Amino acid sequence: MVVCQKIHEIKRLIKTTKSEGKSIGLVPTMGALHAGHLSLLNAARNSCDSVVCSIFVNPLQFNNKEDYHNYPVDFQEDLKILEKSGNDIVFMPEAGDMYPESHDIKLDFQFLEKTMEGKFRPGHFNGVALAIIKFLNIVNPDMIFLGQKDMQQAVIVRKLLSEMSFQTELKVLPTIRESDGLAFSSRNKRLTGAQRSVASNFYNALTLGKELLSKGESPSEVSNKVEVYISSIQGISLEYFEIVDSNTLESKTAVNNNEDISLCIAGYVGEIRLLDNIILND
Repeated sequence: MVVCQKIHEIKRLIKTTKSEGKSIGLVPTMGALHAGHLSLLNAARNSCDSVVCSIFVNPLQFNNKEDYHNYPVDFQEDLKILEKSGNDIVFMPEAGDMYPESHDIKLDFQFLEKTMEGKFRPGHFNGVALAIIKFLNIVNPDMIFLGQKDMQQAVIVRKLLSEMSFQTELKVLPTIRESDGLAFSSRNKRLTGAQRSVASNFYNALTLGKELLSKGESPSEVSNKVEVYISSIQGISLEYFEIVDSNTLESKTAVNNNEDISLCIAGYVGEIRLLDNIILND
């Protein structure tokens, strides 16, 4: 496994790899690797000749400085996991190398950054998009692999790829869950034992919403019942629950079972912010 920390190092390696006619898959991460990341890496290896896993805790996508400083970091453990998994290339840039000058460019995703995550995390998707653009230009991957758990991020990246004419293909893989339904997340590592025992109620709320929608209840009725359910769980606070079109993220006032609909949720367990979603017809 080759570990590159400098941009010129990874570019040189990518140039060599491309000259050999090999396809490249990119799995962008912020480290604190877990089973969800490994599923993306496995999919990338099955689709591409060479796989780059980036590890970069991107300061621009944190609108909360405390969240940035508390983000779980264990790069040595991450490298052990990647080497054991058979990963090819790791790119671990420093923030000063990724952003050597002022980062004044602002991308406007309009409605997409004003709903759900964008509404509660202003500036988040501008930071995500700038980092993704950097990685696409540096690594020049044939495919990029993201998880369904960060559905809104995937929608933003898909729009970015299309509107900026990148030739990279986006692959979105299903959310990997623990035995009680809790979606794997790097932030789960910050949960105490007591918090962990209640965190799966976010998934329970999603499955409740899905069941009610499948029985014909309206989105407004379902939202009310989900909010009541969450409010009954001590230690959890709800930030949003939305029933949306999976492609546009527009809220649904009525549901047609033939449509691509997602149920999305986010909130706090103590001071730890978690998010999740499920697809209605899966």
